[in-house]
Amino acid sequence: MTSAPPQPPAPPARRTYSYLGPAGTFTEAALAQVPEARGGVWKSVRNVAEALEDVVEGRSDAAMIAIENSVDGGVSTAQDALATMPGVRIVGEYLVPVRFVLVGRPGATLDDVSLVAAHPVAYAQCLRWLGRALPAHAHLPAASNVASALELLDGTSGADAAISPPGILEHHDLELLAEDIGDNPNAVTRFVLVARTIAPQPPTGADKTSLIVELPDDHPGALLEMLEQFATRGINLSLLASRPIGDALGRYRFVIDADGHIQDERMADALLGLRRFSPRVIFLGSYPRADRAVVRYPERYSDDIFVEARDWLRGLITGEPGVR
Repeated sequence: MTSAPPQPPAPPARRTYSYLGPAGTFTEAALAQVPEARGGVWKSVRNVAEALEDVVEGRSDAAMIAIENSVDGGVSTAQDALATMPGVRIVGEYLVPVRFVLVGRPGATLDDVSLVAAHPVAYAQCLRWLGRALPAHAHLPAASNVASALELLDGTSGADAAISPPGILEHHDLELLAEDIGDNPNAVTRFVLVARTIAPQPPTGADKTSLIVELPDDHPGALLEMLEQFATRGINLSLLASRPIGDALGRYRFVIDADGHIQDERMADALLGLRRFSPRVIFLGSYPRADRAVVRYPERYSDDIFVEARDWLRGLITGEPGVR
């Protein structure tokens, strides 16, 4: 009796990533920067809440969401979702230059354009170009940057052209009427990759820590007390944004990005201070900066100084000889 030949091991399951779709969005461009996402399943969703729910409920391994724009500031829907949805962690950040193109139906020309479909935010970022190139145009608001173009193709839009991300041309047969039509050539959108709660990656020296912190009450100097937790430990903040909590007027939570990693002694000490001060601190994650810029700080805030200070205090408490 011969034994059955050994079976080859099953291939590893493909990871699934949720992103704000459809194909061709800036969010898809951000996901394309994630090495481990290549070859995975990319799941198009309709909004940030759906993307995060996919992660929490296990339908996706991670989700890519926009968190901040250099022109329009923080993405409030994403910040609010992260503040209210437990069980998620930011594991990486990615920067996507904001470039816009003007597209039309196949065969269209710029001379044919009098009505332009665009998401209001995209339209506002292209106003100067439109004023020069199409001074007599009218604006037709669209639900998204990609929907503005797709509705040209399916016949549901009466517009002659649409403002869209360049990636739309990789997926659909559209006529490129003009490119780089944004008014700010330095515009960038910051995206974060969100997974279920896991231990932070080891520090790289070029890290960022994201938090959401509520003030204990409304009193003079409350915000200053919160900021002192970082200032007295030499920690720079790259983002400080307020969002209403929603339970009463004048009640706010603060979205914070701080330079450094939770395993840095100064950051750990600051988090302990915040925990004592605030009724609610949400740790969103420590992760490598997209720009890989090494975090610089004065020597008096190095890990060794914090460790030495703790050892000094321990010596005082235990009566260690020679400690003063």
